[in-house]
Amino acid sequence: MTTPSNKDQNQKESGSPELKAQTSLPRFRGTVIPPLDSLIIKVLPPILIILVVAAVIMNPTGVSDIIQYLRTKITSGWAWFIILYSLVSVGMCIWLTFSKLGKVRLGGPKAAPEFSNFAWYSMLFACGQGIGLIFWSLAEPIMLKNDAGILPINSNPGESGIVWGYFHWGFTAWAMYGVVAACLAYSHHNLGKTLTFREATVDLLPKAAQRPAGVVIEMLAIIATVLGLATSFAFASIQFSSGLQTLGLLGSNTTTWVVIIVVLGVLASFSAFVGLDKGMKIVSEANTILSIVLVLSVLVIGPTVYILGNLVQTTGVFFDQFITMSFYVGPELTMSPLASWKDSWNGWWTIFIWCWVIAFSPFVAGFIARISRGRTIREFVIGVTVIPSAIVMIWIGIIASAGMYYDEQSKGLISAAIKADSSSGLFAMLDLLPFGGSLLMVVATILVATYYVTSLDSGTYALSEFVSAPRKSSPAFRVVLVASIATVAIVLLSLGDNAVVDTVQTGVIIGAFPFAFVILLMIANLFRRLKTRNKAIKKLEKEINDPNFREEDLLLDEHGIPLAPPANTVKSD
Repeated sequence: MTTPSNKDQNQKESGSPELKAQTSLPRFRGTVIPPLDSLIIKVLPPILIILVVAAVIMNPTGVSDIIQYLRTKITSGWAWFIILYSLVSVGMCIWLTFSKLGKVRLGGPKAAPEFSNFAWYSMLFACGQGIGLIFWSLAEPIMLKNDAGILPINSNPGESGIVWGYFHWGFTAWAMYGVVAACLAYSHHNLGKTLTFREATVDLLPKAAQRPAGVVIEMLAIIATVLGLATSFAFASIQFSSGLQTLGLLGSNTTTWVVIIVVLGVLASFSAFVGLDKGMKIVSEANTILSIVLVLSVLVIGPTVYILGNLVQTTGVFFDQFITMSFYVGPELTMSPLASWKDSWNGWWTIFIWCWVIAFSPFVAGFIARISRGRTIREFVIGVTVIPSAIVMIWIGIIASAGMYYDEQSKGLISAAIKADSSSGLFAMLDLLPFGGSLLMVVATILVATYYVTSLDSGTYALSEFVSAPRKSSPAFRVVLVASIATVAIVLLSLGDNAVVDTVQTGVIIGAFPFAFVILLMIANLFRRLKTRNKAIKKLEKEINDPNFREEDLLLDEHGIPLAPPANTVKSD
């Protein structure tokens, strides 16, 4: 190996741009996986994705039957486990917040946040649930208007449906994202591991199982991310075209869907190429501003007094019923074999939605971890759970209350629209506003596009970490990933139809079931890491996040990977 010259040494000691580029924090302390494992992780997932898509397109009915069968089995036999998983996530977030370990700072004691609170919250919301809330904030309460599971139906139309909306999109869902993100964030920012599920998990396993388990875990994360984003991309194009159709601009057909995918793909590629500060940060902040405009406009233009009263009342019911909803399993259904998941209320709603959250955890949590350096674990957990939950409740409370009001006034016009197409409910409600509805429909349509661009952008950042770690991905590589995801979405819509896309997405969600066991291992590993955090680990955290020049920095390649083991360093687990 070539010895650095005195000039190089002086450059490094002076904090030159070359050094800063080479020693990006945290310094790498993870595992460089063997070439064979890396090849499998990069090559096998695309092959499996092609096979899955091909199978669904060639035999959609057969594959759908298998998926429906598996969904029924999970609903009937494992509902208790999914509910327990959600409770473990909530419990872990509470422990992280109130224990003394909540003071631990992600990135070491001197790390400062990379993004302002406004930018951070905007990106959290944009990568997590923004796109879903555009439609489900009204569609779910309307669909549960006359069947709210264990919650009573009373004289206030749709009250229990709104409360379930708070539950499914609020604190518990964000805790499920947050606990996974905390596992990844501490592993990466404090221990110098790669930002991957593999390195956040495998050191809890026996030594002989770590290598094969790491490959399987990483492949599951990659496949879930690609198929999840592709199917969401396909549905986003359908929903966006519904907005255009409502505005009388374009029809909703395959050609329109493909054009929309290409346009949104180009926007997402540009955002991914220019980076977080110039790309996703700007779009996310624009999302937040437009969302505030939409929600406040509905509050002011719509039935303001009813909305405010309903928001207060449903919030009280939510807090009163939170424990009951959190533990609702429906064990009476196991007294006899369940013919179909459709016979279970939970099969339609809570179990399905929690599996959805688990399926999207790889890219949502991976991105949240990526942007959260510099915050204490306590600040992180509160920021990822409490603040987004409050935003969700305000959003659903206003949008759904207005929808319920106008649905009653129009004798079920919005209910009929949602029954025909769940993505049309928001537009139907906005159309019934006394004035300004058309302009707000434009805002809502734009939000569909921009929220999905940010979702795809965040997913691309997470996916690039999974695929290229421990080496850093280039902007061009992220663009290639966006193009690949867009291609899968186009194939699904062009060669199949809505049912094909729905089959693949449901399959991804069913695939989340085994991934829940991986996440439970991650949670156990984070608990172990924090409880055994000693002076040596604290020293390690300082060393790998030291912004000043260190002798070991002379022995790093362009990705920050040591060319030789640094001397006098503490090895972490």
